[in-house]
Amino acid sequence: MASKREFRYTDSDNPSYHSASIDKLITGTRIPFDVFIKEGDKIRHLFNKGMVYASYTRDVLRGKKITTFYVNDQDENILENYLGNPLLHKIQDDEDSLLFREYSHEKENYHQIDGKVLIPGTSINFNLHLLYGFNFSILSEATEKNPLPIDKIISSSDGDLMIKKSDIPLFNSYLQSLMTKPAEAGFKALAIRENSKLIMEELLENPRSGEAIKKSHDMVNHIVDTILESNDAVYDLLDISKYDFYTYTHSVNVAVMSIGLANAIHLERKEIEKLGLGAMLHDIGKSNVPSEVLNKQGKLTSTEYQIIQSHVVEGEKILREHRHIPEESFPAVTQHHEKLTGKGYPLGLDNKKISLFGRITAVADCYDALTTPRPYKPAFTPFYALSILVKEKQDFDCELLKEFIGMLGKVR
Repeated sequence: MASKREFRYTDSDNPSYHSASIDKLITGTRIPFDVFIKEGDKIRHLFNKGMVYASYTRDVLRGKKITTFYVNDQDENILENYLGNPLLHKIQDDEDSLLFREYSHEKENYHQIDGKVLIPGTSINFNLHLLYGFNFSILSEATEKNPLPIDKIISSSDGDLMIKKSDIPLFNSYLQSLMTKPAEAGFKALAIRENSKLIMEELLENPRSGEAIKKSHDMVNHIVDTILESNDAVYDLLDISKYDFYTYTHSVNVAVMSIGLANAIHLERKEIEKLGLGAMLHDIGKSNVPSEVLNKQGKLTSTEYQIIQSHVVEGEKILREHRHIPEESFPAVTQHHEKLTGKGYPLGLDNKKISLFGRITAVADCYDALTTPRPYKPAFTPFYALSILVKEKQDFDCELLKEFIGMLGKVR
């Protein structure tokens, strides 16, 4: 017999929702509805329909002390059918592995963009796609002969907005055309961020490209200029994806937060530039990590974890081949996973041996990882992510944490 809903939740800003105990979700099942949770008096989207509910996800929710989940009113019958017999939605391990492996390979053909950079009154000549669940779908079609006005694009609040990598030159041309036109406040920062992501993706695909390194250095200088002009520019420069992790986006976010934190503690501009470059390039070694390991759903094996850890050493090797990277930039690359307790990697450095740049990048890297969603794991809210950093303060520089929390005070 299907379990009945516990109650209906409504408010003036949200549609009607039905709730159930989080314990009724069964690991190893594919969830046939979007899942939401309540934070304060607001309902927040947690993860997408079609996601496999893994034991790792269950442990994360328990750690966050989430006891109740919600579904949209129109999914009431689907919820009751699932609660009545969740084993009907049980999947085989090999099916899940195949699905995720196919998704990981398909993801390599796309580039994630922020829809806010698509300005009403302009037109695009490239297709837009949406990543939702493990599926890529066409959102709008456009060509050079038949451009599409931005105003006619149907926006969606679900999933990540994507373009095909083959359309990156067209998207880049679109960004450059906007730079010559008057724009709303904050657009300059958006354009710098999107250009930085393009350059980082180019560099991750060809990490030995001297031209891409030079471009990344130029973009770091633009980011530094923008933040020095206004501390609040940090918020415009950050990109929060809705569905999945992208190393190029993460690299830019870590650079932005590291530069913002360096500015908050009043480092000199030349030092901020060197830190920013190291932070932008801190994960360059992941270019040598197989996508199946980098994007793996659930817990890594010991071998896979060693492969992930190797990205630090590999990153240093790659960057040593580029003669024009300042020596001062390297600690951001080599020490961003070190912990003051000595329990980090790759060298297990302790408090006195971790440089300021390593400490700054470690805070920014950990925060962005916690607040970025995965297909198999919900993102932590900024507040909860910061609370984790504070709880683990023995691993991080306490004074830097205080400045970091102050810098991100407006993030919700």
